[in-house]
Amino acid sequence: MPKKINIIGSGFSSLAASCYLAQAGYEVEVFEKNDTVGGRARQLKRDGFTFDIGPTWYWMPDVFERFFSDFGKSASDYFQLNKLDPAYEVYFGKDDSVIIPGSLEEIYETFEEVEKGSSEKLKKFIAKARDNYDIAIKDLVYRPGVSPMELVTTATATRLGRFFTNISGDVRKEFSNEKLRQILEFPVLFLGAKPSDTPAFYSFMNYADFGLGTWHPHGGMYKVIEGIKELAESLGVKFHLNANVEAITTEDRAAKALKIDGKLYPADIILSGADYHHTETLLPEFDRQYSEKYWEKKTFAPSSLLFYVGFDKKLKNVSHHTLFFDSSFKDHAKAIYDDAAWPEDPLFYASFPSKTDDTVAPEGKEAGIFLIPLAPDLEDTNEIRERYFNMIIERFQALTGQEIKTNIIFKESFCVKDFKEAYNSYKGNAYGMANTLFQTAFLRPKIRSKKVEKLYFTGQLTVPGPGVPPSLISGKLAAGLIQQNEQN
Repeated sequence: MPKKINIIGSGFSSLAASCYLAQAGYEVEVFEKNDTVGGRARQLKRDGFTFDIGPTWYWMPDVFERFFSDFGKSASDYFQLNKLDPAYEVYFGKDDSVIIPGSLEEIYETFEEVEKGSSEKLKKFIAKARDNYDIAIKDLVYRPGVSPMELVTTATATRLGRFFTNISGDVRKEFSNEKLRQILEFPVLFLGAKPSDTPAFYSFMNYADFGLGTWHPHGGMYKVIEGIKELAESLGVKFHLNANVEAITTEDRAAKALKIDGKLYPADIILSGADYHHTETLLPEFDRQYSEKYWEKKTFAPSSLLFYVGFDKKLKNVSHHTLFFDSSFKDHAKAIYDDAAWPEDPLFYASFPSKTDDTVAPEGKEAGIFLIPLAPDLEDTNEIRERYFNMIIERFQALTGQEIKTNIIFKESFCVKDFKEAYNSYKGNAYGMANTLFQTAFLRPKIRSKKVEKLYFTGQLTVPGPGVPPSLISGKLAAGLIQQNEQN
């Protein structure tokens, strides 16, 4: 009789793990507290508009393909993928933006137009970034963080300096134009830390950006979730929605069952893709690996204030992905990581998927998603949300030269309180634990519980870290470790 595995949560990591475990012959059931699967990658539909509530960037298409190929499938079996050209646009002031094209050769030309001589420097920078990508994404990130020796390879031994310098230092040594510097520093924000605190090795994110390009699944990122769920169900995985886990019961220091609405759901193994800190609160205190003091000391990736807005007209002078860096990058980062305060003059990001996808907004209308990165656990009130919405809309209008405030049909917001309520997110963080030098690989919370037998974890608080592709990889790592331990 196959062993039974109960999985908490249905985000990317949980869904990926469910597929690998079902393929390996386990009986797998997934328990999701919300009314749809997807975890942070859920969907909002209103008045003919469709919004991705969570991730909106599709980077590292090779990781997705590697996932589907493990099951004899391709991403194209489940959704249509389009490469964006331009990839995105960055505003630095009124009538002052840099458009990042969809091909690497055109990006070199763009850099040369901004700063003479920078194209050759960029070619060398991207060559090193690609080398890091080949080492990291094709090898290191597929290791389960069990031992520091996982990082010791011939490739890493000859590149030690890249772990002890930082992205910001490398970029600023080569490029003098502030706009180009910020464009090159931007991708590591997906890892949840300041460029000055992120090891230079993580420049592989620049190769993911420029070398592999920015893509969009037709219909939105939720199409990827639906595709993986379809794959999971074809492998025999069962899903339970509106199933909020109240406790993990143990017996003889081994996980035995999930308690939901007072009912026990027994299993041979329990895997949690829910927030790691929250999952441990479901255990008796003596069964928790990490204390509150441990979590307090960790550097967490930002939270976010998000707005989902329906417009009654098409917007101009913006791309599918548009970044607004017209205020101080340094001051905003300080507010997030040093002061833990609301930023006075925030940078923000806007996504208009209806620019390239006619399924996400009614004809002649525009779907807009606006995001301000924030420190976790800030005071979160409707008054504060409204003040920041007005602030960024005023700037948006001035920078892009158009009136849009009177064209808003509706808006909905999502912030710190919602991250806590919807996802049990520690301090309302949006992206997990930052990938700083001392929070990388084996230094992250472990996949396998050190205190409770048969209890495992997956997701962005464990290896390899924040982001959608790493979450898919995390699901594979957790499933692999379960199989390995159960066979021993």
